[in-house]
Amino acid sequence: MSTAHDRALVVAAPSTRRATAKAQVEREPPFEARVPGVDYGVLDSLVGYALRRAQLALYEDFIRSLAPWNITPPRFSALVVIANNPDLKLTDLARILNVARSGAVTLVDALSELGHVARHASATDKRAFRLSLTTKGKKTLTQIARAVREHDRRIVCMLTVSEQTQLMSLLGRMVGSGEPVRNTR
Repeated sequence: MSTAHDRALVVAAPSTRRATAKAQVEREPPFEARVPGVDYGVLDSLVGYALRRAQLALYEDFIRSLAPWNITPPRFSALVVIANNPDLKLTDLARILNVARSGAVTLVDALSELGHVARHASATDKRAFRLSLTTKGKKTLTQIARAVREHDRRIVCMLTVSEQTQLMSLLGRMVGSGEPVRNTR
């Protein structure tokens, strides 16, 4: 039986086994941040555990929000990066998303099957492909981005604007960039 934890670790399954986001939402029980009657021991004092639980809650809401388009967080990230970096090479996409090249191939294959991404031969490197969004991909990304912004607003609605800014800054420091994660609200 798949758990929210298992789903969060999957970048994209091969097309022959890929479940749609909608089917995933329909068959999985909702995420519970805390199961009543369970003693979490040392876990309650660990920042990493708290972040992981928050990530699971975010992931579940994200999947529900984008189920109509069959878009997962990695697919959304890939669409945004491809849209904002014309003629990006597949190897660069893998590096930017911090996934193996084979993971990037799987992502691009899935997005191509959905009609959102096109591969073009590179003029300078016969082994490389340039990536671009299709017309359908551009239109869909506009709709998806709207749904993701709404998802993000829902997730942080219990925080003040100041707390949201502080959270983004702290997360940026935690990932080692020394820079706050950019919040473009």
